[in-house]
Amino acid sequence: MTVKRNALGRGLSALLENTPSGETDNLNGTKALAGSVSNILLNQIEANPFQPRVDFNDAALRELSESIKHQGIIQPITVRKMGHDRYQIISGERRVKASRLAGMENIPAYVRVANDQGMLEMALVENIQRENLNALEIAISYHRLMEECSISQEELADKVGKDRTTVTNYLRLLKLPPQIQTAVRDGKITMGHARAIINVNDVGLQLKIFNDIIQNELSVRKVEDLVRETARNKSGKSSSDKNSSDKNIELKKIEERLTSKYETRVDIKHKANGSGQLVFTYFSTDDLNRIIELLDFD
Repeated sequence: MTVKRNALGRGLSALLENTPSGETDNLNGTKALAGSVSNILLNQIEANPFQPRVDFNDAALRELSESIKHQGIIQPITVRKMGHDRYQIISGERRVKASRLAGMENIPAYVRVANDQGMLEMALVENIQRENLNALEIAISYHRLMEECSISQEELADKVGKDRTTVTNYLRLLKLPPQIQTAVRDGKITMGHARAIINVNDVGLQLKIFNDIIQNELSVRKVEDLVRETARNKSGKSSSDKNSSDKNIELKKIEERLTSKYETRVDIKHKANGSGQLVFTYFSTDDLNRIIELLDFD
């Protein structure tokens, strides 16, 4: 019997990486191996500061809460032991929130032990793979894995089970203007829309195309056609492009700085006599009010 127990112990260690042999108290006051499923009091569990998910849909949480009331927790959460009667979520924050909403006192949990970097990596990878993150949250998670865990795109792709091209496409979302990133996060445009916009190098044109998508409900294919047409016009040296290329380099740099700062297209129309116009483009009344606030009008 002793041999069988030792063999079982080794099997658990192999299944639960980075989980050293350790014990934790369950609700009955008995000891359980770290890595096993234990019922943990919800008031002993704290949020994970490395959690990549920012937004939790209230309606979805209420729906999950009702399911938990009737069926309980089907998939245990994963926590790490922080000390006596203290645990921190590695993955499963949505289930914890819904359980609290349902009035539950405890929740089944896998207990693991990990250092902060190991925990960050586990949290990000597990959330990317198991939770319904939006495209921007995935992009942010990928970026954090690379920056904070010091891994390459190839290593990242291997860890999350994706090819490198897919990882690159997500990371490119973070190069878009904040206004477009927010629209991806909020589901106003799709990943396909964003990938098409990325192929336009001019921030002002990116925002113009984004506005067209919102106002005219353009499909991804239509946006791709629009981007190709924009590229053709540039290569064909249209009159507007020629004027742009002839513009003073310093003025173009100022335009780019203003466009970046105010998150909208800004054009400087400079005349030979030194006069001219500074033109801000806005896409809605809310956008106009946002720009006015940034300009700090009294």
